[in-house]
Amino acid sequence: AYDFSLTIPFKDIPEEAQALILEGKKEGAGKKLRLRFDGVRNFVYDQYQNSSSEKIKTWAEQFMKISVCPDCAGTRLKPESLHFRIDGKHIHDLATMDIGQLGAWLETLEERLSPQQQQIASEVLKELRKRTGFLLQVGLNYLDLNRPARTLSGGEAQRIRLATQIGSQLVNVLYILDEPSIGLHQRDNERLIESLLSLRDLGNSVLVVEHDKDTMLASDHIIDFGPGAGAYGGKIVAQGSPADILATQTPTADYLSGRRGIAVPTERRKPQPQALILTGARGNNLQGVTLTLPLGVFVCVTGVSGSGKSTLINETLFPILSQHLYRSKQKPMPYERFEGLEHINKVVRIDQSPIGRTPRSNPATYTGLFTDIRKLFADLPEAKARGYKIGRFSFNVKGGRCDECEGAGMKTIEMNFLPDVYISCPKCQGRRYNRETLEVRYKGKSISDVLEMDIDEALTFFDALPRIKRKLKTLHDVGLGYITLGQQATTLSGGEAQRVKVATELSRKDTGNTLYILDEPTTGLHFQDIEMLLGVLNQLVDRGNTVLVIEHNLDVIKVADHVIDLGPEGGSQGGRILVEGTPEVVAACAESHTGRFLARELGMG
Repeated sequence: AYDFSLTIPFKDIPEEAQALILEGKKEGAGKKLRLRFDGVRNFVYDQYQNSSSEKIKTWAEQFMKISVCPDCAGTRLKPESLHFRIDGKHIHDLATMDIGQLGAWLETLEERLSPQQQQIASEVLKELRKRTGFLLQVGLNYLDLNRPARTLSGGEAQRIRLATQIGSQLVNVLYILDEPSIGLHQRDNERLIESLLSLRDLGNSVLVVEHDKDTMLASDHIIDFGPGAGAYGGKIVAQGSPADILATQTPTADYLSGRRGIAVPTERRKPQPQALILTGARGNNLQGVTLTLPLGVFVCVTGVSGSGKSTLINETLFPILSQHLYRSKQKPMPYERFEGLEHINKVVRIDQSPIGRTPRSNPATYTGLFTDIRKLFADLPEAKARGYKIGRFSFNVKGGRCDECEGAGMKTIEMNFLPDVYISCPKCQGRRYNRETLEVRYKGKSISDVLEMDIDEALTFFDALPRIKRKLKTLHDVGLGYITLGQQATTLSGGEAQRVKVATELSRKDTGNTLYILDEPTTGLHFQDIEMLLGVLNQLVDRGNTVLVIEHNLDVIKVADHVIDLGPEGGSQGGRILVEGTPEVVAACAESHTGRFLARELGMG
């Protein structure tokens, strides 16, 4: 009926036939043949909506994009609903304001209402002011009410729930918060602490898991775990008031008291003559920002929450470089031009996402260590005598792995409406391999024994093998000596996963022209871990690379060679570069909130 072939380009197919392919047809033409074809568009959408496979959903997503509805222009409402206005604004106008603007509008609204309107609105306004006040109190002034919940960070979602609890005025409640300061600038952190204290003052108990110095010192009671991490920890080493803790000799007390700290470098590195220059960045709240990124140094991007840091770096700079170097499909936010692409030949973004989403992934497989270890076992005389190849020592391949659990080391028990339960495999006792494979030993240890070793133990065990030792040394250098080689990726924290990635990059041969981008790498890290991480990042810079870190932690900011501070506030009141230069230059800027706290840290004010 349409006279075309599926072998010709889609654009050359007649329009009616294009519509048939995309939209489908309920019934075929003709008396004898009746078929249903849903169309490519409906098929892709159905896969995205109904498939249980993440891989298929990801595949379908590449054919989709979110666009504004042409009928309502993104307001979600019928035209009739938008005819109702207060002070000239309809409900969508208010939903697109950030909370700071909304709070200011609500404060002065009564002055612009008639006496009758004031009487009607009085109680409602009181409640609205109270609720926006709670959100402002926890540092969320830059969010707008229309913001999709899926785009909120974990810290933002947690602080919204906290604001709700403050508003509920409940008493005799135990509140448990896990690192609520994540993603918060020092200025906003002060507000958060005030909110937590007000919850306490209502008659509640507030239990906070936290590494932030100010939060610890503001608490009534501290419980300090240690002395180390992983198998080296798990004990309460000190507890009491902040004054009691400061008198102890634990690592936490040493940093809190100032007996130990991260020193300010005596000399800052000088940047290379070349630079990356991004002009006219206008994504989200950015106001035509021009970013000049010096190369060959440690750069820190700072600013209050919502000032535009992630938009500038993660959503504009990184996609531009990824498109140029790797033909990435991620589109950058709007910008005018970019200069300096010829000065770098590799860009690596190291985030806190898991290194694997199944129990089969572990630090040994992610870093490439396990390939070298398997090759070592395959080269042993015992393995050669039995005819074992390198695949025999993989728990993902049939032959050497346990048949019962297929190399997982555990069995999954599905609990229907409850989360799955994992138990150790009854056949291999969690060792992943069959008896024959475990009989091959290196220095008395089987491949399973090696996976059970922690990094520090493995470093000594493989001391005579430089290739393996080099990779183990980088894991040790980033402070992960306590994790085991075979530790399941799903049990690693975000900070641990990020440090495994940093270690992997360190063990690779870099080009000397690589840009590393890290977004808040100190999240979930103790002072001691931050000191180790900074040592590793400085190693990368010393090789001639550029490290770009988005960070609020003053210990990181003060050791950077170059700081770029955005602000002055979040949301519509931010989006411009306030000051850039050495930490001392930023500390001297009166307009910068970062500068105010940095000056104290550097002893300048």
